[in-house]
Amino acid sequence: MKKNAAIIFRSAILILLGVTIGLYLNGDSFIGRDADYSSSGPGKLSKVLDLVRNKYVDSVNVDSVEGETVNELLQRLDPHSLYLPAQQALSVNEKLEGGFNGIGIEYNLLRDTLVISYVYPDGPAAMRGLKAGDKVLEADHEKFSGTGLSNARINKKLRGVKGSGLLLSVLSDDSKDIKLVNLKRDRVTLSSIDAAYKFNPQTGYVKISKFATTTDADFKAALLKLKEEGLTRLVLDLRGNGGGYLNSATSLADEFLKSKQLIVYTKGMHEPRTDYFATDSGAFQDGKLAVLIDEYSASASEILAGALQDLDRAVIVGRRSFGKGLVQEQFQFDDHSAVNLTVARYYTASGRSIQKTYKNGVASYRNELAERMRKGELFSAESNLNDSLLHTNSKYRTSAGRRVFSGGGIMPDIFVPEDTTRNTWLISQLNKNDLFTAYVIDYLQPVLKAYNTDDDFINGYSVNDAAMTHFIKYASLTVKDITKEEIAASKAHLKTLLKANAAHFKWGDEGYYKALNATDVALKKAVESLN
Repeated sequence: MKKNAAIIFRSAILILLGVTIGLYLNGDSFIGRDADYSSSGPGKLSKVLDLVRNKYVDSVNVDSVEGETVNELLQRLDPHSLYLPAQQALSVNEKLEGGFNGIGIEYNLLRDTLVISYVYPDGPAAMRGLKAGDKVLEADHEKFSGTGLSNARINKKLRGVKGSGLLLSVLSDDSKDIKLVNLKRDRVTLSSIDAAYKFNPQTGYVKISKFATTTDADFKAALLKLKEEGLTRLVLDLRGNGGGYLNSATSLADEFLKSKQLIVYTKGMHEPRTDYFATDSGAFQDGKLAVLIDEYSASASEILAGALQDLDRAVIVGRRSFGKGLVQEQFQFDDHSAVNLTVARYYTASGRSIQKTYKNGVASYRNELAERMRKGELFSAESNLNDSLLHTNSKYRTSAGRRVFSGGGIMPDIFVPEDTTRNTWLISQLNKNDLFTAYVIDYLQPVLKAYNTDDDFINGYSVNDAAMTHFIKYASLTVKDITKEEIAASKAHLKTLLKANAAHFKWGDEGYYKALNATDVALKKAVESLN
């Protein structure tokens, strides 16, 4: 990763990946420097816990109580200071380190059977000939299918120490013979770039899901390929990107900016001001650029979008971002649990902090996005413009003198309302029950065999009304009481999602986004803004 021209990046300073505490609870997070802090000390908290451990009338999981107590204390400080139990800390840190130790598959749990839904190229599973659609019946000579499987149990079985063995009994979709596959777990590389392809002859599209250790390198590799195909314009999609490493965000910003331009700066009570400047080594300093954001774009995503907006380098398209302007550092304890503590705020190039208020407590903070929806901000350009942020006499200006706003996220230059047909109750239930992928496994594998590339499939296949009717009948066995009105409201996007999930089954994330983006209004607006 490139070094900043003005400073040596402080590897300990991070941006929280989870947009809200809910994301933290779901397992998305970040990693920090290793700092051992004994969990047993002379303080009152330690003494009280020792009393509970040794004197209390009933058996108590003191470690759990300790974690809850510490977390309650941290949450009184701000919504993003958190306590992570050991397993949680390991899981969330792993996601930003560019890979994991395992066999390299994605899977769907269908009728209490693990069905492989995607195989990572060059991973152990791919090397041993496993493919999407294969069903795992036994693991290490023990029955696996039909034993009340859970995602936690599956992950525990598939993950493990690099070089350790795993024997699977597998039934392929195109064979009635069960085969034994002997695997060795290895490092499986994960790109933080979900998709990178030419949207039209001049314009490239890059989707970034998180700011990990490999993001800058992943982006440069993707950009090089796109440039070879004639790219002169770029749309960078940060929608749903909850953040990651601060250093990764500033490194990516450096790819678009000129030498000595200020990207961002951080400071706190115990943290002196640290400035992050661009170098002169950017790979896309001159091409036209648009950035897509939404209400789930947070933290490191906002650093990048804020820098590009403040410096008039890109058109920001979409909806107001989350509004997280706090910087966390991770402190690890001797039992491998950790505390993510807010140590600084960050400020964009114009000097603004985009952190939304948390003075009304964590519950109010968590509910802020729902409040935006209630007020109509997500659906109406007028409601968006009437937001209180726009009624302040903002002192912040871009390099070209345009007014920008602080205290609640990045306000886009071009507003695109949320498409309500993409987020209906029916679609949420189908996603919750993995029914799109399940249907692909059960019925669309023969269709996929007729196409050699994702482009052939996207250009040559469409979900017709008969196929949609069949899918709804299939889904209604799981999702009860589906009404005609709900089907009508979601029909067009249901077809897109079914096609996108089919593309993912054979071609991974890039195939998925190619199909999904074909009907994406916000992406169309972003592309138009570059003309």
